[in-house]
Amino acid sequence: MSEVKKIATRVSYGNALVELGKEHEDLVVLTADLAAATKTGIFQKAFPDRHINCGIAECNMTDIAAGMSLTGKVPFCSSFAMFSAGRAFEQVRNSIGYPHLNVKIGATHAGISVGEDGASHQCNEDIALMRTIPGMTIISPADDVEARAAVKAAYEYKGPVYLRFGRAGVPVFNDEATYRFEMGKGIVLREGKDVTIVATGLTVPESMEAAKLLEKEGIDAEVINIHTIKPIDEELIIASAKKTGRVVTAEEHSVIGGLGSAVCDVLCEKQPTLVKKIGMQDVFGESGSASALIHKYKLDAEGIFEQVKEWLK
Repeated sequence: MSEVKKIATRVSYGNALVELGKEHEDLVVLTADLAAATKTGIFQKAFPDRHINCGIAECNMTDIAAGMSLTGKVPFCSSFAMFSAGRAFEQVRNSIGYPHLNVKIGATHAGISVGEDGASHQCNEDIALMRTIPGMTIISPADDVEARAAVKAAYEYKGPVYLRFGRAGVPVFNDEATYRFEMGKGIVLREGKDVTIVATGLTVPESMEAAKLLEKEGIDAEVINIHTIKPIDEELIIASAKKTGRVVTAEEHSVIGGLGSAVCDVLCEKQPTLVKKIGMQDVFGESGSASALIHKYKLDAEGIFEQVKEWLK
């Protein structure tokens, strides 16, 4: 995978905002003194009059975005996931979610791949938090192509959207010429009959590589990319579970409340299936390089392969 081009989805976010900004004058971007890190500085350079730095005041920024949406603007409210979903949760819930306003939350630096910033900045709880807000759409793109398409889809959708982006570069595996993003619909990247691996974000390409390793062991794995965690593609998950009989979920997030829990919610009600959840196992992260942390917590191809192989025994 080292030969594959890598782009951080936060960079994709910044680039997508500029492209949308050229077409839509109602699009505005708000940041909490993190334009450089969130890559919204790319938009700021292109459209300085439509970029607002709210300072280190994420809660205020969230409420300002809510107010701007009521004037007909389409605000993209941007900060680190730890601040967007964590610090400003009350404002997201009450000021955006409750009135179901047309605000897009661009949350960068999600998960442990934040790296050296350590546990305080590694948000492994944001999907769980956002899932509890009624009417909140949650999107976790896996690569540059998907991330840019997701930002466009979020703009076109009327209602609150939580967009989850990463700090570290991830492989670009989708073909822009043929890729089609459909909110709420998962994508079967590899068909298989022995086990289903449902992944999101950076664990998607890692799961594809893990499937190759499993194939060498005689295990035929189906790999599904779930870019929209809420609303989730129930039909696809149920159909795959019926076919393989076993499901593994993989995410750069806590196994409590994230993709794994969302998949289990579907299957326990409509297609009871054995499920193994791969992710952060009720622990905080730690300081270290993104690659070292992803490896230590077994979220890379090798770790996913080992866990699936052991579980299938």
